[in-house]
Amino acid sequence: MLTDSLRAVILGIVEGITEFLPVSSTGHMLLVERFFGLGEGAFWNSFVVLIQLGAILAIVMLYFARLWKVALGMFSNPDDRRFVIGILIAFLPAVVIGLIAGKYIKLLLFNPWVICFSLIVGGAILLWVDQIDHKPHEHDATKFPLLTYLWIGIAQCLAMIPGVSRSGASIVAAMLLGADKRAAAEFSFFLAIPTMIGAFAYDFYKNRAEMTFDHLSIVALGFVVSFVVAAIVVKSFLSYLTRHGFTLFAWWRVVVGTLGLIALALGR
Repeated sequence: MLTDSLRAVILGIVEGITEFLPVSSTGHMLLVERFFGLGEGAFWNSFVVLIQLGAILAIVMLYFARLWKVALGMFSNPDDRRFVIGILIAFLPAVVIGLIAGKYIKLLLFNPWVICFSLIVGGAILLWVDQIDHKPHEHDATKFPLLTYLWIGIAQCLAMIPGVSRSGASIVAAMLLGADKRAAAEFSFFLAIPTMIGAFAYDFYKNRAEMTFDHLSIVALGFVVSFVVAAIVVKSFLSYLTRHGFTLFAWWRVVVGTLGLIALALGR
């Protein structure tokens, strides 16, 4: 029987690895819960959302100088202000759809069959994107056209379906709209900041009465683990993606999704 601390460490590692890779952190978390009995229960469902903030703070740390420059300049520098507006435009579709349909999406689509099929389909899409002869003309994530930011935000909403990766959807959308791989991945990182902070704040507020001191200490442990692991993964991911593309992540999705479908068919 796993202790709560060990369970928090394992889930923190899974979150840190999968949050920014195009493999679906939510899908992996739900499959880990389904097949290995980790994360079951109301507290652990909230735990999975809350430790995402650790992964997001890893982005803030790695890009602190760049983000701080934007924060200082957004009231005086038109380029910085335009980037902030772009982030808000990209963030808005997720807010609207989440408020309107979030409850129904969880009710109807949060099951392991949907996750496994989504992983496989997403893997096929990544393999297809790798075969396209891209001719990128956008090389700076802070200078995309405003309409590009909107379309990326709309694409990100597909990740409300478990198994569809938030980072994968936003990176692929940015690339199809003319961004190079590095700029597309970096904007996916930046867009994750308001998206995940919003999810964290909402879930913490909703479940604040149920959080005991012991719960908070377990969340803190998972938070730290996801922070450290995510920082390592993000630094490695950008250079790997630029050199090798999506093939590794695509086949990982296909293998995990296929194994999940086999286990479900066997009644596991």
